[in-house]
Amino acid sequence: MKGRWAEDAALAYLEAQGYRLVARNKRTPYGEIDLWLERDGVPVFVEVKQRASSRYGTPLESIRPWKLERMKKSALFLLGREDLRVRFLAVLVSGTRDRYEIDVRDIF
Repeated sequence: MKGRWAEDAALAYLEAQGYRLVARNKRTPYGEIDLWLERDGVPVFVEVKQRASSRYGTPLESIRPWKLERMKKSALFLLGREDLRVRFLAVLVSGTRDRYEIDVRDIF
């Protein structure tokens, strides 16, 4: 998988921050969750976006409203309930495998 390195980098970064992996590339009828994590008992759903340059926009700009809606539906499907303490993060990876920066944003 071409962008797998960015997910690996995002996961390593988040695990160093105290997050624990629940599942990776989890498919639902609504789409795929790149990373499903947990921290302090709170489920965390992560979208990882990588761009080598900003020529075609930033990683954050590539996350469309329809993708956010699918993330919400996927989370509800996976949890089987609405959880007020759920978090949604975007991990934005700018650069290439050899040289990159990571920015983490709450997206809801």
